[in-house]
Amino acid sequence: MAVKSRRPTTKTYTRPQIAWRTAGSVVLFLLCLLVVAPTYANRGINAVNGVTNLGIPTLPAKGFNLGLDLQGGAHLIYEAKTDTIAPGDRASAVEGVRDVIERRVRGGLGVAEPLVQTTKVAQAYRIIVELPGVTNVNQAIKMIGETPVLEFKEENNVPPRDLTADEKKQLALFNARVNVSSTKALAEIKSGVPFAEVVAKYSEDDKTKNNGGDLGFITPEQYPEMYAWAKAHKDGDVSNPVIKTSGSVNVVKRFAQQPGKKEVQAAHILVCYKGVQGCASTLTKQEVFVKVQELKKQATPQNFVELVKANSTEPGAGDRGGDLGSFKKEMMVPEFATAAFSMAVGTISDPVETSFGYHLIYKKGETTPLTYKIARILLKYKQTSDFVPPSEQWKVTGLSGKQLKRAEVTQDSRTGQIQVSLQFDDEGTKLFGEITTRNAGKKVAIFLDNDPISVPVVNEPITSGSAVISGTFGFAEAKLLAQRLNSGALPVPVELISQEKVDATLGADSLAKSFKAGVVGLIIVMIFMVLYYRLPGLLSVFSLAVYAALNLAIFKLIGVTLTLAGIAGFILSIGMAVDANVLVFERLKEELRLGKLLKSASEESFLRAWPSIRDGHATGLISCALLIWFGSGFIQGFATVLAIGTIVSLFTNIVITRVVMRFVFGFFTDKANWLFLGNKKI
Repeated sequence: MAVKSRRPTTKTYTRPQIAWRTAGSVVLFLLCLLVVAPTYANRGINAVNGVTNLGIPTLPAKGFNLGLDLQGGAHLIYEAKTDTIAPGDRASAVEGVRDVIERRVRGGLGVAEPLVQTTKVAQAYRIIVELPGVTNVNQAIKMIGETPVLEFKEENNVPPRDLTADEKKQLALFNARVNVSSTKALAEIKSGVPFAEVVAKYSEDDKTKNNGGDLGFITPEQYPEMYAWAKAHKDGDVSNPVIKTSGSVNVVKRFAQQPGKKEVQAAHILVCYKGVQGCASTLTKQEVFVKVQELKKQATPQNFVELVKANSTEPGAGDRGGDLGSFKKEMMVPEFATAAFSMAVGTISDPVETSFGYHLIYKKGETTPLTYKIARILLKYKQTSDFVPPSEQWKVTGLSGKQLKRAEVTQDSRTGQIQVSLQFDDEGTKLFGEITTRNAGKKVAIFLDNDPISVPVVNEPITSGSAVISGTFGFAEAKLLAQRLNSGALPVPVELISQEKVDATLGADSLAKSFKAGVVGLIIVMIFMVLYYRLPGLLSVFSLAVYAALNLAIFKLIGVTLTLAGIAGFILSIGMAVDANVLVFERLKEELRLGKLLKSASEESFLRAWPSIRDGHATGLISCALLIWFGSGFIQGFATVLAIGTIVSLFTNIVITRVVMRFVFGFFTDKANWLFLGNKKI
């Protein structure tokens, strides 16, 4: 009985395929370097833009996210005073305060990567706050130390005041100067001054000023006036006269055109069924499906409008004959868009189900409008609002968290819909009844720390002291809303019990030493690999360089916060990256000493080393997962960085090293055998 081998085999590649894969590895390495250190590339891009006016965008120059121990900052510990709160509500109340503190430090202090976590010591609830880069600790303490403020507000319909005679004069004078500046800018362009230089001199658009004013390829939805101008002109033209939009004047230059996203013109019949939000129909889903199938049999392009008027449940559909105008694919829900864009023009679809009900779609047309690459010089006019700020959208009602007894997640007994119920005290019941009476059919906003957390519409006056907030949110969203409402309703003051300022110079010193340790360690490993494994070791040096660059690029792109513990994880992962190469190269030596040809020995070494490499990396990732799951703070940071390094190590060792070895080994004969530590001729 013959037994088939279950041993893995390797695919055979042609020489051009290997060369392309090697070139791809080099390109990947260079792209990673651009992400990690974009400064020099940006200098070249700016130089090219200055000469050619191409408007090539520069690379993001954002640095790495550094933790508290590397860049300094504030470390604060607060204790929540929960004595007046029922024991069963304390944990939820403290979590609500934690959520408020995190939003405060992100918004008010501009801290992008704060660490805000809760812990329980004996019976005391504590909140630990770490703020990397914060120098004004007193300001942070003042902002964090305030008890959350919950307020109910209603729409403010008070119109703004008129401008005074002096303000009107200032407005007219300023805008006249803007017109003069735009005329000067246009004159300089006509005289031969490069467009990018004029942009740098006059433009007030901070986002594009350093890119030669480049706006990329624009659509009519983005810039209707400039799109209309670009459509009527050719590449190289400069707008003369200037293009005026609401609040600005623009000098525009057109560079190129290309096809944009496909658009469809269509009309539809929508029939909703019982259970769909906002649908008053009593028909079941199956009954509606049968009805729409019957409409499909009757529908033609000629009678489609009449069928819409007689059958569509969409508000206002009859007035416009179900017409949807022109739309892009992403503007519609996926089910509707897929059907509309796959149909032939002039046809009517089968019933299409979406979250709104069942549709019949009549596809009237399909176009692919052009988009135009332009650059502009932006000069801003002053507006009336610069002198008289618009009225606040919301005004205080007097109802706050003091009158809210409790908010909790509930479920509608009839529909099963998730909702948040509110319970007010006697004073709150009276105020809420007055507010809902005068705002029936209007919005009432709920603010926490001056940020709206919910803006429900009042369906009817509510005088009972209890209300529900319903919507399309799931349980997790409803729980978060209830938590935020309770954090503003319950008096949970916090007391600062510890503060520590981490000196930024200590962080810089730690970063420099950590960086030096990483570089020295990487260089030593590379030297060892070259001296001991000769040519394969030299190839592994390139693989290690790709590994380091790819790791750092991932750290920057996904926003990993680097700490000393994280850097330790990165350095440790370097050892894992080398370990896989060692397994492959040792196996390569054995295969060569058995007298195998170089190419077959190389492929065999990867196949035989793969189970060990796979198992080693898998156990490492399992350990990282456990540390992330059960750990906290620096331990999670260490495990996250180590996990990323382990995955990247697997990729670079199995893919990059293998591709480069296949490419380089193809150039050698038996005379080069000493480079591979073999003792047999090839």
